[in-house]
Amino acid sequence: MQMSRQMSALIGTAILALGLAACGSRAPLPPPPDAAAVERQAQAFVDALKPHREGRPVIAVLARNEGTEITDLLLPHAVLQRADVADVLVVAPRRGPVALYPALQVEAEQDFAGFDRAHPGGADYVVVPAMEVDNDPAVLGWLRQQAQRGAKVIGVCSGARVVGQAGLLDGRRFAGHWYDRSTLLERHPGATHVPHQRYVVDRGVATTTGITASVPTMLALVEALGGRAKAHALADELGVASWSPAHDSAPFGLTAGRGWEYVLNKAAFWRNQRWHVDMQDGTDDIALALAVDAWSRTGHIEVEPVSSSGPVSLRSGLVLATQPASGERPRLPLATGLKPVQQLDRTLCEIEQRYGDARREWVMQEMEYPAMPGACPS
Repeated sequence: MQMSRQMSALIGTAILALGLAACGSRAPLPPPPDAAAVERQAQAFVDALKPHREGRPVIAVLARNEGTEITDLLLPHAVLQRADVADVLVVAPRRGPVALYPALQVEAEQDFAGFDRAHPGGADYVVVPAMEVDNDPAVLGWLRQQAQRGAKVIGVCSGARVVGQAGLLDGRRFAGHWYDRSTLLERHPGATHVPHQRYVVDRGVATTTGITASVPTMLALVEALGGRAKAHALADELGVASWSPAHDSAPFGLTAGRGWEYVLNKAAFWRNQRWHVDMQDGTDDIALALAVDAWSRTGHIEVEPVSSSGPVSLRSGLVLATQPASGERPRLPLATGLKPVQQLDRTLCEIEQRYGDARREWVMQEMEYPAMPGACPS
């Protein structure tokens, strides 16, 4: 029965993927803007996100207990915690476990009711990651309430779908993951998709392109809150050369070949290996999330965090659930001596070495990460 359900889901996935590829998901795009226009976009975003209240800002990173995207949640939280320009909390319907996908589990620092009691005027900013279910009534109701109280909303990647379901994309310009573009346009007829920008803001509602846009977007928010020098120092610490909104959207989209790669990826469920990743207090959230997310998206790897001492506190302070190691399993490679964001390039090269260039390219498509020339030695 389980195999039958998996095969039925696979057939449906195949039809969807190939149908999208055949019906023009790669519609022609206008050329990218010139350097002067990009600079204006960057400054407009920073200006739009400057605080509008006195005092230290409060930033809620929204989560759904039953399924929130790992990188969309961990990266914004970690970047903003390191910046120390605001009070940052992961807020979910219920305090306690938040299941992340495609792997890991963390503890929500606050529930909706507790946050509302502590901050009756609402958050200054709400960061909205992708969620497995984009129309959870509790999540949407709380997000609308925060927006009505004046919070600026930032939908990361497919978090734009949640933002849209809350009624906050209607009539606005948006970015969003390339895969969601047609869905968002169908759901919100008055909205306008903006290509070639990693992040876009329109009247207090910001959206980003795919998963890896979260770091540059948060650095732009750090610039808005703490100034350009603060953002520069943090970018250097993280291993980020630029947090510009410049982004070439043209390479991202389904083709027939990528559609089949997607189907084959999903068909690999019986070939999954379970890998362990050794955890300890102070593990870097950003490097961990990027490595786990990328390896999990190969379709071959399931990652389990292990520790002999129980739950661990990540560098940001979030508590990560672990389990004791069971048997001799391969270890997920986390490079030492790299700045956190550089872990992704290293991981993608390791994926290419193990599974080939096509699988590496697919992972980059899912994460909407542009190819870095010469990133992997030949």
